Amino acid sequence: MIPFDYERATDVDSAVATVTGDPRASFLAGGTNLVDHMKLGVAQPHLLVDVSRLPLDDVVELPDGGLRVGAAVRNSALAAHDIVRARYPMLSRALLSGASGQLRTLATTAGNLLQRTRCVYFQDVTTPCNKREPGTGCSALGGYVRYHAILGASEHCIAVHPSDMAVAMTALDGVVVVRGADGERRIPLSEFYRLPGDRPDRDTVLAHGDLVTAVELPPPPAGNRSAYRKVRDRASFAFALVSVAAELTIGDGSITSARVALGGVAHRPWRATLAEEVLVGATPTEDTFAEAADAELSAAQPLPGNEFKVALTRRVLASVLRSLAEETRR
Repeated sequence: MIPFDYERATDVDSAVATVTGDPRASFLAGGTNLVDHMKLGVAQPHLLVDVSRLPLDDVVELPDGGLRVGAAVRNSALAAHDIVRARYPMLSRALLSGASGQLRTLATTAGNLLQRTRCVYFQDVTTPCNKREPGTGCSALGGYVRYHAILGASEHCIAVHPSDMAVAMTALDGVVVVRGADGERRIPLSEFYRLPGDRPDRDTVLAHGDLVTAVELPPPPAGNRSAYRKVRDRASFAFALVSVAAELTIGDGSITSARVALGGVAHRPWRATLAEEVLVGATPTEDTFAEAADAELSAAQPLPGNEFKVALTRRVLASVLRSLAEETRR
């Protein structure tokens, strides 16, 4: 066993100060990802600062009709929340798709956003991995890539982000509230995650010591329909080959708003802006949905072993959009 120190945070500012001042300190909440990585030797913090008991576990309706979700809200509680189920059903479905019931009871909102890739090479400390040890190489290139990226990858890393919840929150225009050494700031989820580039070890734009305290969701458009669909190798406790979070609003025979994000295809939850551009203002037809999917996947660069993901993503996206349009017509 690798020894480490443990400290229970009493307030947000002291927790931030402690971790900011120690480059080998980490925040601990539910621990469903970090503890696994400590067991594997992927993560080796010498100080864990426990933030799970800070008052960050409320779900609060905002004055504009949006929602503020505390960083410590458990995934199970968020999925079952009445407002989430009524106004943000794609988020509830994504959470329920994300893990076993036992893990959802432990896992937190912030921890879910910050979980690291499940790439088998990242988790195997005997293999080179630029995400785990920058500059050592990417073992996935030329290796087993069934689960790996087809969009936004680089020669340094082709891993994908594993979160289902983050895909839905990205489609919902979520904003991450962060407390750091210089105070509080808000970061749109579309800007929160990084593509790998030549620094795949940095998953997000957070600095060391930054603490996620909440996620804020804007009110959904009136009359919208939304869905989350996840395709995986088995029905339970498996990460996405491809997932789609989509929301459509249709009025007077045309699509008035569209928000789409993809999971399982990139280093971060992939906001499908090209598909959205095709959809907004168009008639909700099979041709429109196919055109939207083709536009988003025009830059796909699959590898030998995951070429199927391009066709699979195209079909799943078009199918979800079709289902939402049919639901609107009922």
